[in-house]
Amino acid sequence: MTEPPPEQRTPTDPARPAAPGPNGDAAAAPAPAPQLLVMPQNDAIPSMPWPGPDGAPAWAIPVQVPSGTRGYALFIPMLPVQAPAADGAAAQAPAPQAAAEAGTVVTVSHPEPAKVDAAPIEPSESDHAVVSEPPPAPSEPPPARSAPPVPPPAQIARALHTPPPLPQPVPLVAYQRYQPPPSRWQKFREKHWPGPAKAAGWAVPAAVLAAALGFVLFVPLNRTGIGWFLGWLVLTAGVVAAVRRTANLPRTEVWIRSGWAAAALALLLVLTFRNAWWLVTFSVLGALGCTALAIVGGQRVRSILFSLVAAPYAALKGIPWVRRHLRASRRNPGIARRVAFSVGLTVVVLFVFGALLSSADVAFSTLLDKAVPPFDIGSIFKWIFLAVVGGLIAVAGTYTLSAPPATGSLDTDGRSRFGLVEWAPACAALVLLFAGFVAVQFTVLFGGATHVLETSGLSYAQYARSGFWQLVAVTLLSLALLAALARWARRDEPRERMLLRVLLGLLCGLSVVIVVSALTRMWAYQRVYSFTGERIFVMSFELLLGVVFIMIAAAGIKWQGRWIPGATVGLAVLMLLGLAVLDPEGYAASRNAVRYEHTGKIDAWYLRALSADATPALTRLPDPVRRCTLSWIADDLREPDPWYAWNLGRARARAALERLGPGAVGTHADCRAADQYDLPKKR
Repeated sequence: MTEPPPEQRTPTDPARPAAPGPNGDAAAAPAPAPQLLVMPQNDAIPSMPWPGPDGAPAWAIPVQVPSGTRGYALFIPMLPVQAPAADGAAAQAPAPQAAAEAGTVVTVSHPEPAKVDAAPIEPSESDHAVVSEPPPAPSEPPPARSAPPVPPPAQIARALHTPPPLPQPVPLVAYQRYQPPPSRWQKFREKHWPGPAKAAGWAVPAAVLAAALGFVLFVPLNRTGIGWFLGWLVLTAGVVAAVRRTANLPRTEVWIRSGWAAAALALLLVLTFRNAWWLVTFSVLGALGCTALAIVGGQRVRSILFSLVAAPYAALKGIPWVRRHLRASRRNPGIARRVAFSVGLTVVVLFVFGALLSSADVAFSTLLDKAVPPFDIGSIFKWIFLAVVGGLIAVAGTYTLSAPPATGSLDTDGRSRFGLVEWAPACAALVLLFAGFVAVQFTVLFGGATHVLETSGLSYAQYARSGFWQLVAVTLLSLALLAALARWARRDEPRERMLLRVLLGLLCGLSVVIVVSALTRMWAYQRVYSFTGERIFVMSFELLLGVVFIMIAAAGIKWQGRWIPGATVGLAVLMLLGLAVLDPEGYAASRNAVRYEHTGKIDAWYLRALSADATPALTRLPDPVRRCTLSWIADDLREPDPWYAWNLGRARARAALERLGPGAVGTHADCRAADQYDLPKKR
């Protein structure tokens, strides 16, 4: 609300004479109109000046304002007192005291009332004028001052019984509760992500219910198996069926998001074939990231990071939206209650009759135990957790895909903040430093182990192990530096662009050499000590960083690097799938078996902690090492898996153990002498 313009008023200061009227008499000064002042929206309390003339009285109206409400100040000046003039002429009294001294009837004049459609107001005692008896005649004549004439009694009676005119209405302002200014997130949501508007139909609730039941029925939370893939497949199918008519996406964006959804399913398919805990963990995390990209979208760094945050937010924000779908179905009132009753009745019937039939036949009981998950208190909590997770992911998918956010507003080009003087010296110095390091690395790579022993005083394996993690840190920092220069370095002039291309190209080329040096060191270290699945994963990650440097160098030719973040995530998915095909723990076990045949040394403590993926390679070890290394995995494979937890790695391990026979697998007591096959624990 804006402040109204000030009105022109004539001050009623008694010191100033009134302007003469048309007949030469003193004209009545116009009454000051009520003023409405709007409080400015400041955090501090502003000073409110009095709008009327100095010394003028006013009514103070007390109001009660709720806490946190920004209100308005309203000043209503009192109107001057007038006395009726004799013979119908309007004479202005100098002050209310003059009329009182004269002992005449005093009336209060009001502004001209506005024409409103309202019933007349009955006068009250306070509205009537006060009539006083004239004082007794003095014995001496009055002073020279002449008193105003006394009106006749008929006029007094008329004034007593005539209601005063209605006052001019003053505009009222309703108080509003104080609203804090919107945050940047609220502004972004209102502009770029308003959310879906319509809420009708059963497609969305059905998709959420299907995802929750799919996770409960298929996903084995304590095992890796095919159920993870099946549960995610049901979730994906339900979301696609719910939003296939409401989603408004370009065809290119549809193909990109479909690719991310397929990548998530492919990563969860790894859990069907491999059993290594670290590979399973990274595959599940990668599937969650690909699902976020399929739901929210994203092409560059900011939008990709935003998708990882927006997907959980949409899962919680979309719950009321899904609930409104149920309320909007007016055709079948109470359908949700009837469906819940039907599901509960079905569960009770299956439980009662299944228990009776299971106790009646042993073969049927065995089949039922394999098909149905165990029923206990822990299983109930696990089912609740899986249902909540699956339902929330489906809510996030349907809510976001029905009205996807405009993530393109996040992927803005960086501002050119650093000029040539600021970034060029540091970048050139780093290039020289990398060049010196690469020169030394060429000497090491081509000089061989003899040169290393002579110059460093360390063994070749110790030298290889000493700098791998430092080189990984250098690679990550170099990648961050390249991203910062490409975003914030100024390149308005041709010389700036040329120099930036040359320095970034040199940094990329030298970083690739550093990556090759780190990979060579780790390979040499594993040949001396042993291969492990974790070391193979670290080498794969370092190789991925080297490919990213090559992509940056290629994109710097024409300054077209928008595709690099998405391509990097895609390469990470391919890296995990490639590791799943390689079977890193089985490969590490086979390399350790070959090393034991040539050197007689083996890391039995590490090999016995491997998953079922390494069991076929460990069965080829000689007897007593084989008995020790197979002791832990044999205990884990003693119980059979249900159908939804079937895993290829565990199936192959059970088949390999059956071929060996029960006597070829040892116990924990067989690992007491494992030190004679093991190198020192400090590796």
